[in-house]
Amino acid sequence: MLSYQHIYHAGNLADVHKHSLLAWMLAYLTRKDKPLSYLETHAGRAVYDLSDTPALKTGEAVQGIGRTRGWFGKDHPYGQVLDMVTREQGADAYPGSPLLAAKLLREMDSIHLAELHPGEFGALDLAMSPYPVKCHYRDGFEMAFALTPPTPRRGLMLIDPSFEIKTDYVDIPRHISKLAKAWNVGIIALWYPILTSKLHQPMLSALMGAHPEALRHEVSFAPARPGHGMIGSGLFVINPPYGLKEEAAKLAAKFRSLPK
Repeated sequence: MLSYQHIYHAGNLADVHKHSLLAWMLAYLTRKDKPLSYLETHAGRAVYDLSDTPALKTGEAVQGIGRTRGWFGKDHPYGQVLDMVTREQGADAYPGSPLLAAKLLREMDSIHLAELHPGEFGALDLAMSPYPVKCHYRDGFEMAFALTPPTPRRGLMLIDPSFEIKTDYVDIPRHISKLAKAWNVGIIALWYPILTSKLHQPMLSALMGAHPEALRHEVSFAPARPGHGMIGSGLFVINPPYGLKEEAAKLAAKFRSLPK
């Protein structure tokens, strides 16, 4: 959706859920001295200024990373990147998933990022210019289909759509099945919102029916503001790396400590 800009939601509780587990998976993959591929279909601008007016307007970052930063110390890859970005760009800078990947991966690894919003793509391209990253100004699923299976074959794909296009809920299970068939060794991670409308549930039923071995992990939290329809965050991970289930369980316990 070309109107969507993540700055309004950057650093919210869904980002904390998604980014902390993504960082853990990327760090886990780099333990082995073999190259890997990272593909992201809906990259956004890579780094967000949480003092910007849109971020302050929603207050989601204050409720998100503002409350949970202490959960992630120097022994956690998410905490490590947060510290790096704070030192380099200031306390109000928040790393999106492309910057997490650029900070955690190595020169031998391959990173491909897709973004279709022209303004967001320009910001992404600029933010990623210091890193060995390929930014694609195109539809994310078009990029994914064109590059799958990637070289190297070992790696991870993050699918993180805005879901403002309601047909995404129908199309995504088909897209993921096609990608998983073409890249049977790849880790494919889908982020999705937990909604009061339950619009996400048929999509999840289709995904679980097609990929019963996948890891489905969800956390719940209070709406960001009265009437807000998102009350949780989910990750659906095909070929989850060893230990992810346990890491997700530890994170879920932290989320349960938040006031509802």
